[in-house]
Amino acid sequence: MKRLALILLLLATPLMAVQPDEMLDDPVLENRARELSKGLRCLVCQNESIDESHASLARDLRILVRDRLVEGDTDEEAVAFIVARYGEFVLLNPTVSGANWLLWGAGPLMLLLASGVGMIYLRGRSKATAPGEEPLSDQERARLDDILRQ
Repeated sequence: MKRLALILLLLATPLMAVQPDEMLDDPVLENRARELSKGLRCLVCQNESIDESHASLARDLRILVRDRLVEGDTDEEAVAFIVARYGEFVLLNPTVSGANWLLWGAGPLMLLLASGVGMIYLRGRSKATAPGEEPLSDQERARLDDILRQ
């Protein structure tokens, strides 16, 4: 029984959220719409494409993409229309241009900065003397001798 459940889980494929009433009659336009929908983020779920999401906003976006394609927009024009309305956050793979260079470069820059700070800290720590390794002063040595003689 457990094996059957495991096999069914492995064979299960994710169901797409596109409803039959959303689909276009022209299979070429429908395929274009599906490809575009896979690259657009659901603004409600934020980690799913609008093609996979069951949110009502994702449905509205799918319909909007199909409407733009029916009106004769190219793929780039349809995506540009959606981005103009909802911002670049709607793209699952944002462009690497303009202010996004700062976001793309911030991760590696922070890693280099943290590595440099860590190396400086470790070098300073290795050169420092441990608090217990300092030699005794003359007064401390005399006091220790007094204690040991008693």
